[in-house]
Order: sequence, then C-alpha cells, then structure tokens
Amino acid sequence: MTPSSRYVLGLVAGACALAALPVSAVTAAPPVAHFTLTNGLEVVVVPDRRTPVVTHMIWYKVGSADEPAGTSGIAHFLEHLMFKGTAKNPAGRFSQTLAAIGGQENAFTSVDYTGYFQRVAREHLPMLMEFEADRMTGLVLTEENVRPELDVVLEEHNQRVANNPSARLGEQVQAALFLNHPYGRPIIGWRHEIEQLTRDDALAFYRRFYTPENAVVVVAGDVSVDEVKALAERTYGAIARRGEGQARQRPQEPPPSAVRRVILADPRVAQPSLQRSYLVPPGHGRHLPEADALDVLAHILGNGSTSRLYRVLVVEKEMATSAGAWYMETALDPTRLGVYATPRPEVSLEKLEEALDQAIAEVAANGVTAEELTRAKNRMVADYVYAQDNQSTLARLYGAALATGSTVAEIQAKPGRIRAVTAEAVRAAARRYLDKRRSVTGYLVKDGREEKRS
Repeated sequence: MTPSSRYVLGLVAGACALAALPVSAVTAAPPVAHFTLTNGLEVVVVPDRRTPVVTHMIWYKVGSADEPAGTSGIAHFLEHLMFKGTAKNPAGRFSQTLAAIGGQENAFTSVDYTGYFQRVAREHLPMLMEFEADRMTGLVLTEENVRPELDVVLEEHNQRVANNPSARLGEQVQAALFLNHPYGRPIIGWRHEIEQLTRDDALAFYRRFYTPENAVVVVAGDVSVDEVKALAERTYGAIARRGEGQARQRPQEPPPSAVRRVILADPRVAQPSLQRSYLVPPGHGRHLPEADALDVLAHILGNGSTSRLYRVLVVEKEMATSAGAWYMETALDPTRLGVYATPRPEVSLEKLEEALDQAIAEVAANGVTAEELTRAKNRMVADYVYAQDNQSTLARLYGAALATGSTVAEIQAKPGRIRAVTAEAVRAAARRYLDKRRSVTGYLVKDGREEKRS
C-alpha cells in the first residue's frame, strides 16, 4: 500500500446546537493520560469504551521544515518508504496483516510532523505496536525499492501540484510569505530537488529523526492507561534512545515590511481566484491569547455562509461566488491566516480585492458584532465537543498538539479560552495582524495574461 499524504489536519465540523448549554456541560474533556518512557518516547492515552476499537498513531516530530537544505521533499518521500518493510517484516506484511483483520491505515506529512496511523479491533493493538516499533529502527531500503517509489512521488507531484493551478498558486504564495523560514518550502518538495533524492538521503533522514525521543504515540479507544503503558514499555520501550531529541531551531522571519503580490497565469484556469496569507502567531504557549483571538477572527471572517466575508462579498455586493478564511494554528513557529474569494465573471480581481480590503478594514476599525462573536464561539465549542465522539479526530488533535509545542492541558483548556475571547481582543488581533505588509496576495488568472485593469 502506498499511503497518500494529507496536507491539512482539522476537526470535524460542528453546529451551534449546544449554544444554550453552560460551558461545563459541553466541554468536559476525556480522561487523557500523558507519560514519557525512559527512552524519551511520549505516550498519550485517550480511553473510549463505547466500541471495541482502537486508533493507534505514531507522530515523529519532523516535517518538511526540518529538511536539510537541498533535499526538500525528503520527509514526505521517507513517509512513502516507511512501507517498504524491515528484515523482520518484509515489504507488504504490515499492510497485508492489517487488511486481513479488517484494519485501516494511512500516513501523512506536514511542515512540523510526520504521522502513521491504524484503526483496528482492540485485541490487535499489541501487534500494531510491535510492527511500528520494528520499523522505527529496522527499515530496509534498497535501490530496487527506492527508485520506483520516487517515481510514485513525482507522479503525486504531477497530480497534486503540477496539474493543479490553484495548488501551484498556493505554493507560490507560501514561498513568498516566508522569506527566511523553511515553512516556505512545499511539503511535497520542489520538483527539481525531489528528482535528486536518493536512498542515502532517506536513510540519513530516517536515522536522524526516527528515534524514540523524537516520537509521540497516541492510542485512543477501548483501552486502559495501564494496559497501554505496559504494551508501550514492552515494544517501544525496548528501543534505545539515540540522542537527547532534536533541537528544532529554525531560521525565523524578519519583521514584515512590504506588501507582496504574486500572479500565476495558466491556460487551464476556468475561473480566476484570489488568495491571501498573513503571517501570524501559532497556537501554543505564550501566543495563546492572540492565537485564540485569531481563531475566532478567522471563524467570523470566513467560516460558512453566515461569515462576514461571504455576507459582504457574495450576498450584499454580489461580487464573488465564494469567500472564506482559515487559521492554521497548529504550528511550531509563526504560521498563516488566510482569506480567499472567487469573483463573479464580470468582476475583476482588482475590484474584488478592493472590496475584500474594505471588509477587513471594517473589522479592524469597528470590530465585530455581539451576534457574530457569540455565533463563532458557540460553533467552535461545538466543534470541540463533537470531536470527542471520533477516535481518529481525538488522536490527531493530541498528536498534532504535542508535535508542535503544545500540551494536553492547552488542548483541554481550549473551549474555556474560546469562551473568554472578547470582541475587543478580536478587533485588536485584526488591527495588528491583518496588515497587508504582513501578507502575500495571490491572483490566479487564465491564458498567461494578467486580469484587465478596470
């Protein structure tokens, strides 16, 4: 099996049905346990006894932003190669065993982490942990299995990026936003560097980063903490640590000072579009107060048909067919808040951008309404509550948090913090961070020509 990479991780969508309930009635967190083995491997256990199923995930604290210069794409390439087998479990055995017992598996790479997960009946958890512990140290790579997989990755690049104008624009916007930080590199890599990746590159990356002190194991489902701890100590705990963990000290961004714009022209573009990314703080540690306000701001601006941007650009001014916003809070370093819109056929991108700027300036100048604030916070708390009903979502939530500098306590406190966000905090976040000098605006246009000036 060749796993497909998933670029964006998120929570399941919720509704506002729980809005009238008190916070304590809707934000009770599951009884999560978090401990560290003597070799440095972290373990999170989220018991859920409703069904005899478990979700097992292992997160390595390494992603595209940790790649050595000149080897972009090696984190994602290694994700593929991790399915090539070990001396103990040759290629295909892990996946075939899972398929035989009705299990599911996949993997993903992001800027800050790489993860592998399985979902099986609870009695198979010991087997899963043995398989994963084995491939943490025993991966066998040969020229015969590396080169064909590189061709698979290059074809994935064709499908996901090269033949997708919108994805290509997003890649260019991200590269232009991060002048110095490695977040400017695409997760899948720059094609000219992917083509040069070798077996030696993969093994060096594997030996450096795939170590117990650089990993987090999350088990959610029909298990007890004592049971998982005993299994983890027997399997993962038998692996010797190979260092003190990786110091993730990356080059940081200089203070942004210039408005930036990129224009991508492609004959395959059926409909022009606009996307913009702002440089903003991540959602952990000392950044939490502003991050929570930015999270609420993004919901108010662009989450659904009741959002500010949709209402102004699509409904009231009838200039766009779609509009929205998002905030990528799960990141180790300064991250992105994005806005986007697609114009109606008779509207130029310049006119649409002008209207978008006006809508954002209105929020920065006058803030948001009490109704907007309440609706956004209720929906966000509901999202958190509904996440408790999904093992995979919970496992992803905790794994991504611990891999990017956050903590279990911060995740569990999120609903209360969201409830505490004020209209003034949202306005302050908009005024400080939705400054075009902190952003890159991308135009996607057709036929190799810029949009005609209106």
